[in-house]
Parts: sequence; C-alpha cells; structure tokens
Amino acid sequence: MTKLSRASLPNLKTGIATPGYAATDLHAGILHFGLGNFHRAHQAVYLDRLFNAGKSRDWAVIGTGVRPADRQMHDALKAQDWLTTVVEQEADVSRARVTGVMLDFIPPEDRAAIVARLADPAIRIVSITVTEGGYFIDPATGTFNPESPEIARDGQNPEDPHTVFGLVALGLKRRRDAGLKPFTVMSCDNIPHNGVVARNAVAGVAHLYDPELARWIEETAAFPNGMVDRITPATTDRERKLLAQDFGIEDNWPVYCEEFIQWVLEDNFCNGRPALEEAGVQFVPDVTPFEFMKIRILNGGHAAIAYPASLLDIHFVHDAMNHPLVGAFFAKIEHDEIMPTVPPVPGVVLGDYYHLIHRRFSNPKIGDTIPRLAFDGSNRQPKFIVPVVRDRLRAGASIDALAFESALWCRHCAGTTETGKAITAGDPAWARLTELAQRARISPLDWLGMEDVYGDVAQASVFRAAFSKSLSDIWSRGTARALADFVGVT
Repeated sequence: MTKLSRASLPNLKTGIATPGYAATDLHAGILHFGLGNFHRAHQAVYLDRLFNAGKSRDWAVIGTGVRPADRQMHDALKAQDWLTTVVEQEADVSRARVTGVMLDFIPPEDRAAIVARLADPAIRIVSITVTEGGYFIDPATGTFNPESPEIARDGQNPEDPHTVFGLVALGLKRRRDAGLKPFTVMSCDNIPHNGVVARNAVAGVAHLYDPELARWIEETAAFPNGMVDRITPATTDRERKLLAQDFGIEDNWPVYCEEFIQWVLEDNFCNGRPALEEAGVQFVPDVTPFEFMKIRILNGGHAAIAYPASLLDIHFVHDAMNHPLVGAFFAKIEHDEIMPTVPPVPGVVLGDYYHLIHRRFSNPKIGDTIPRLAFDGSNRQPKFIVPVVRDRLRAGASIDALAFESALWCRHCAGTTETGKAITAGDPAWARLTELAQRARISPLDWLGMEDVYGDVAQASVFRAAFSKSLSDIWSRGTARALADFVGVT
C-alpha cells in the first residue's frame, strides 16, 4: 500500500498515470471555488492533460471554498500534497491517474486570503462549482434573488463577504481600484446559461452597495457559458477500499467517475485562457443547444429514475436502469415528452445521444447512487423538469409522464419507501417538503402550492389534474403497480 504524496509517486504500480510535471513547473492562473469531486474529475483532468503535454502551465489551480465542508476537503488533500487519484471506469476496464494541477487550497475561514488571491493579477480565471442550488436563484422566476438573506448580508457588509459571489465582487472591486484587468468568471455548474447566471449573481451583489462597480463588472469582466458533463458519484469508504485493493493507493479522497467526459464552452475570456481546445474542450459560438440537450435529456433523465428507484429501495443507478419498471419509465418520459422539447444540436443526432445516456446510466462500474440523484430536488426540479412541463403546456402537448415524475418526487418526500424504510433527508428544504408531501396524500394540490418550485405551471389545469391523478394512484395502489400501469408493463 502506497500513501499518496508527491514523494511516493515513483512507487506507484506500473500502469497508473502520474503527473509528467512537478509543482515547481507550474504557476497559478486559476482560483477555483468548490473543490468537490466534479471539479477534480472534470476541469482538473483537462488541465492535467495540458500540463502533461507541456502546455499552459501558468494556469495551475488554487483551490478554495466558502462552506465548512470545504475545510474537510482542504485537510484531506493537504495531507497528500494536493494530489488526487481519478479512477475512470467502464464495464470492462478501470484506469487510475493521479493529477497534480492544484498548488494550494485556501481554507474557507481565511476570507482575507481569498480576497487577496482574487486581487492578484496572476489570477486570470475564477472558476466555480457550487451546485445548482448555490446561485441564489428565485426558482419561480429563474432570476437572481438579491433579497436572499446571505446575499443581503454581503450587500450590507461588502468588505466582509461570506458568499462566493460577494467574495468575487470584492475581488473585482480591488482589481478595479488598482487599475488591473478583471478576471473571467467561469461557472462549471449544471445550470442553463451558467455564465449569465454567474454574471447576474456577481453584479447583483455589487449593485447592492456600488452600482458603478456592478456596471464595470458587466462591461469588462467575462462570463462564458459552458456545458459540463461527467458522471461523478460521491466518494465513500467503498471507493477508498476499491482504490487500495485494485491499485494499491491510499488516497484520503479519491474520485471515481465514468470514462466519458465532455466540456463545451463559449470562447469568451477577458484576460487570457489555457489552450483547453488542445485537451479536448469544444469551443463554440453558442453553447445553448448543447446545454439544453444535456440538462433536459441527462439531468432530466436522472430525475426521472431517482424517485421511483428510491421508493422501490433501489440503491444503485445501474440497477434502476435494469429494473423493468424504472427503465421503462425512463424510456417513456424521454421519448414522449423530454426529447421532443430539445431543438437540433449541431453535429448531434438526438437518438444517438439518448442511447449514449442510456449506456452511461447503465454502467455498473461507476457505482453511482440513487440518493445522489434524488438529492436537492427543490433546486433541481425547477431547472430540469418544470421548464419542460412549461414548454409542453405551451405547445398543447402531453405532460402525463412529467406529472407522474412530479408525483413520484412528492411521494419520495413523504419520507418512507414502499417497504416502510426511512428515506434519508436529501434536501435543504427537507422538513418543509416532508410536511407538504404528507399533506398531499389527502390533498394533492397542496404540493403544487410551492410557487418557488412550480411557478405558473402549478396553475395549469391540465398539469394539476394529471399530477393529482398520478399521486392518488401512487398512494392508493403503490409505486410498482401505478408505475406498471402507466408504462404498460404487465
């Protein structure tokens, strides 16, 4: 067994890819908020490819975050010289690589050091992975909410911000005041037009205390939209044990992911960028068709299987895809209602993309879990499902499968599976959701009273009727029977 560190890299087993560069070969150019698994399986891998090719080595990463949990990640990675083992898995192969693109990690409590780095002219990109729910978006309107308590606090205390966007705004203020170029803010989260959303959040905070700063940010900083994709489960002791068993590496926080990786990005940078196209990133004039396709077919598909699988006590995603009822529901909602809302994508056949997603979800080696997919529904449903419902209603098209999905989410939030097992709280609003879901067993339309989730969709009589019928069927007949009848499986 080899404990991961820079000194131990020569001792790793043959076949494990290791950095072809030393830390001393690199210079920081990116400050990244949110050093979770996705960043380390995605952006960091692309940078590792570049650095191994001897290119763009002045774009190494300084990590940071704002959550207490980021301190745990800091401590785990510091003990191994900021290295990460990334294991890419397909049905018949597992490959391990060690990446070393990060040079330091500023702990979340040291906000002064974070701001100092943001003001450092060497930092030319600030990248972000803070999850779909981290952008202070009003779900009902889809716009930035400046009245959120955390944002309002930053607006009242601009020199001591606590949110990512308050810190970024202050960093840009320091640069403006020093006569420096701004940096590019690059969101890597699964949000439609994530660059626009990030710009609205940063400028929105700045506007609360300095409208001129907000205007300067909007006019001079860059916020490229991008579509990111790689299925990356959470790390548990299972993955740590597998890494030790299969590769002989002791890593405090390894990342397991699928082999597939994709990044489609608009070439909109204000202060230079790495040569990411040489590492496989696809630059396009407009990322909209690609993000639309991915968010609806992949993320919407995740939502479609998460809640029936949860209620049927299925833990792994690949098992859900192989379940006759869950798999049939996934195919039905995708083909009948989700895919028809996706406009043409340059160079992509949607049917082929669907089959790719089906194969990826069915990969048994990844170990992706249903609790991960079911997490944070109150933030994900308004982004991945409700907009599809809205588009279908406007077109006068069927929304029966989408209403059934919403009913399954409601039933899941009631807190128990069909066998009576407790469902672990998986949403910041879990207490509210559970109380509403239990009320909805008798009065289904109470669930649609969440205007912050459903917005105007909740007032559509067609959707209200389909949702009420679906939820009543699920409660009265059980998930399996109601699902079987819905998809036509005997």
